[in-house]
Amino acid sequence: MSSLTVYHQSSPQVPDKMLTHAQDIAATLAEVGAGFERWPVDASIQPGQDRSEVLDALRPQLDELMSGRGYSSVELLSQSRARYRDEPSTEGPEEMRSTAAQGYLLLAGRGLLNLHIGERVFAVLCEKGDLLSIPAGTRYWFDSGEFPHLLALQMATRAAEPTGDEIAGRFPRLDC
Repeated sequence: MSSLTVYHQSSPQVPDKMLTHAQDIAATLAEVGAGFERWPVDASIQPGQDRSEVLDALRPQLDELMSGRGYSSVELLSQSRARYRDEPSTEGPEEMRSTAAQGYLLLAGRGLLNLHIGERVFAVLCEKGDLLSIPAGTRYWFDSGEFPHLLALQMATRAAEPTGDEIAGRFPRLDC
């Protein structure tokens, strides 16, 4: 189930708010300029699948998203749990700053997208069909957990840049 947990940046262990209804998540994120919606993902695709197969299976939806939102590039994030079954991922997330509007669409599995806006961190647990829109200038990090299992599209018009802030290491990680 998708959820939103809101923290003050100085209290990463004590959430201010936890939401699980899509409408509440969307309304709360809209207040800070971000978007959350459910997007149908009907294609039969899996983490670890070939990039061209995934993009071909999603072509009509992807074209609609890219042209409708003005995105010019798409990156496929694909991590299969089989790769990490003997040894967990030790790679922690790094806070980035979006230089232009971005979107994340979860196609399979789960991911935790954290938006650092003002003094708050909005941790959105994303599942299949969740589409998040991030406005330009937003600080964020994406966490796929110690045993990643996800397939997601990251869409943008320009690449994000690292902020150098170590805040991502202070907040709860995705437990898979």
